[in-house]
Amino acid sequence: MRNKIVAGNWKMNKNSAETAELIDDLISTVKPASAEVMIAPTFVNLAAAVNKLDGSSIEVVAQNMHFAESGAFTGEISGDMLRSIGIQTVILGHSERRAYFGEDDALLAKKVDAALKVGMRIIFCFGEELQERKAGDHFNVVERQLKNGLFHLNASSWGQIVLAYEPVWAIGTGETASPEQAQEMHAFIRKTIATAYDESVSQKVTILYGGSVKPGNAKEIFSKEDVDGGLIGGASLVAADFAAIVAAAQ
Repeated sequence: MRNKIVAGNWKMNKNSAETAELIDDLISTVKPASAEVMIAPTFVNLAAAVNKLDGSSIEVVAQNMHFAESGAFTGEISGDMLRSIGIQTVILGHSERRAYFGEDDALLAKKVDAALKVGMRIIFCFGEELQERKAGDHFNVVERQLKNGLFHLNASSWGQIVLAYEPVWAIGTGETASPEQAQEMHAFIRKTIATAYDESVSQKVTILYGGSVKPGNAKEIFSKEDVDGGLIGGASLVAADFAAIVAAAQ
């Protein structure tokens, strides 16, 4: 059985007081779940969130990290810094990091190695943009991002990897990805991993769907054989919506 995960990526939202308020709402609305539940507040609110959720089943994770252990990298955060405040999981390769901050496959491979070196679990994001989907190049794009970012790892390291497929074309564009399209790509991802490693690795890895999951479509998407939960954006900022999505993952 693969782990089911519902992870809320808060992006650059919620100041300190708003973070505390949303966490209080989540504590009261998110029911105990068989799925792992995660939230990713901004860097400045991570430590407070960890303290506030101490003893809770909700895990606090980071949205990003640098590949270096320390040094002259103004504004950056290392894996060791995250671990020192109780963070054990980090999101890497999010489509916005790739698009707005120029993070390419080579850089992300270095970040993956750095995270694993300090014992962190990784939610590794990847996926095609609209023009790549329309050109029919989506499978090639996804295969390339997986190969360049992760396939240098040995099989044992995959126990620390969670995948998050983001069809960038279906996020805030007005385009909609169907549950069938999600399943098609997740099955392809699993097959690609099996080819590079073996069936055991591919069947154990949790693959999340990150394409505008909402309370209204979560249950149908999560019911697909190769979809193991979701990386949730905007809906994770509303406690009732996030709680409904967590419930849909049962």
